[in-house]
Amino acid sequence: MNNISSLPLLLKQLKLVSVLNNLEEIEQQAEQNKWSYGMFLQSLIELEVDSRYSSRIRRYVKEAKLPPGKTITTFKFEDTPSINRQQITAFAENNKWIKDCHNLIIFGPSGLGKTHLAAAIAHEAITQGTRVLFTKTTTLVQKLQEAKSNYHLPDALARFNKYPLLVLDDIGYAKKDELETSVLFELIADRYETGSIIITSNLVFKEWDQIFPDNMMAVAAIDRIIHHSTVINLTGTSYRKKESEKKKHF
Repeated sequence: MNNISSLPLLLKQLKLVSVLNNLEEIEQQAEQNKWSYGMFLQSLIELEVDSRYSSRIRRYVKEAKLPPGKTITTFKFEDTPSINRQQITAFAENNKWIKDCHNLIIFGPSGLGKTHLAAAIAHEAITQGTRVLFTKTTTLVQKLQEAKSNYHLPDALARFNKYPLLVLDDIGYAKKDELETSVLFELIADRYETGSIIITSNLVFKEWDQIFPDNMMAVAAIDRIIHHSTVINLTGTSYRKKESEKKKHF
């Protein structure tokens, strides 16, 4: 007969931390409620699964580098009537579009909540178990350009493949420099039909010649992005301007 005193050591060896930490409590519940062996085992396994899921989500949230406080519940839809709340909620609640390598493009002037919406949708994707990376486009371009100058661009692009969803915030602020925007194009081309992108931009597609100095490159980038995408156009008054107007009345 096995010695039950060795059970904690076995649980440690198997890295069943939650089972180990809650074993006595669950055992008492099993005795009090006269659980079968199967129910007792199921309770322990469910506890471990839930704990590991929560740990994974916390890790995903940390590595995503999302701006804090930008969630669906904190977004004021009433301030931007041009936004279809049902459409945004659909993207947030079902990550099938990410599995299908679909893209989401959010256009609009500054101050309408493009970044907030992108971060909120990305946050919900994480809660569904999707790895996400959020980045300012200018920051990402600089890193890719550095990798290219060191002959490591393929490796740098490959590292993004572990993220099914990549959020490129403020793509319109990328510099119109051939060396820098060429790496941006290579990123877009590399993710074509292999990963999803959320792009926020104050420049609509017809103005992307301000991002890409080569018109052919701009057309090729747009063609790859828009092939499998949904475009959301935000219109209205900047919430920053609204706040400024409110203060004037005090």
